Amino acid sequence: MRKESFIHPRDEIMRTMDRIYRYRMTTTSGGNISLREEDGAIWITPAGVDKGNLRREDIVCVRPDGSVEGRHRPSSELPFHRKIYEARSDLHAIVHAHAVALVAFSITRQVPNTLLFHQAWRVCGQVAFVPYALPGSDELGERIARAFAAGADCAVLENHGVVVGGRDLQQAFQRFETLEFVAKTIIKARLLGEVRYLDRSAAELGERVTPLDEFEREPPTNREKELRRELAEFMRRGYQQRLFISTAGSFSARVDEDSFIITPFEADRHALRAEDFVLIRGGKCEAGKRPSRASRNHQAIYARHPEVGAILNASPVNAMAFGVTDAPLDSRTIPESYLLLRDIARIPYGVQFVRPDDLAARVSARSPVALLENDGALVLGRSILEAFDRLEVLESTAESLINGRLLGAIAPMSDETIEELKRRFALA
Repeated sequence: MRKESFIHPRDEIMRTMDRIYRYRMTTTSGGNISLREEDGAIWITPAGVDKGNLRREDIVCVRPDGSVEGRHRPSSELPFHRKIYEARSDLHAIVHAHAVALVAFSITRQVPNTLLFHQAWRVCGQVAFVPYALPGSDELGERIARAFAAGADCAVLENHGVVVGGRDLQQAFQRFETLEFVAKTIIKARLLGEVRYLDRSAAELGERVTPLDEFEREPPTNREKELRRELAEFMRRGYQQRLFISTAGSFSARVDEDSFIITPFEADRHALRAEDFVLIRGGKCEAGKRPSRASRNHQAIYARHPEVGAILNASPVNAMAFGVTDAPLDSRTIPESYLLLRDIARIPYGVQFVRPDDLAARVSARSPVALLENDGALVLGRSILEAFDRLEVLESTAESLINGRLLGAIAPMSDETIEELKRRFALA
């Protein structure tokens, strides 16, 4: 069943295209988006209009009888949008764009394996490869439609780009963004070594969620209100810096000895508001909300480590390249990296889903960063700011290590230098 939207199709398409363009997942002239209404009308981006400066009045409506409403011509790719909708009655939105990493797969005739991450496998669905045909042609539309009719939700187009469908535009965008994230991570990871993928049973392990019991909450304290505001701001900041995508990432902050707030389950990380976060108290969640799947892990960490005030789960591309290979992520690159990250732990896939107490025992204030294999990065801090700073430094360090490999042998700081840093900054 489609989720009802109160946003006009013009605005929904305009905002989504702005988001795609802003994060360099298409170009001024590349890509198109459409929405299909229940009566068969298709709202679509126009032909030949700057994607970086799209206005709501630029969006075109194509009626079922073929008549066009709008001041521009509809996208030249309208034929394949129509054919996909004809093939799949459950789809009501389509995103087509030329995201760089997916184009790399397109021009090498490959498809990203979404079993890199359990979330990606769940979000993206089946991914197909469609042989080349002239853009805008009926032949291209027929080839894409056949792939979608056979069950694909995403299709990599040979020497072209990608097409993604969804029950609504939010789902289509999330599939597109997640598939590009997988493609980027694979490309980075291949620079480090052999890429490790999950099998289906391992991916399904990540989908098991045991709901928390609920409690009726009291009005929030001023401390909780302030933490909610701060978490919302850092979520937006982290998304803007591409430290995570809209479908992944869990941030939490300790409110008091027995409670913390955490991101909600399956909410767009780009648009979270202070009131969206979920209060967890005594192992129960506030009534009427669904907390992140990471809630039990965060609860176990807070219980074991009273000095920890904030926890971040995130999926920055460069750090994740290390997380899907056996390459060590050595923090001994520059003093800042070692001082903030210390020795980075590596936690085998699956621990985070079945053994929260074991996970909590593997991290601490002295070992505040861990890579969860084929899942994400886990970062602790005394405050939200400290945890976020560590996350930024983790990604910068990982990117520097990958770039450095292309230049020559990595020369980490010596044991003597590390001991000097420990003495100077009183590190245990």
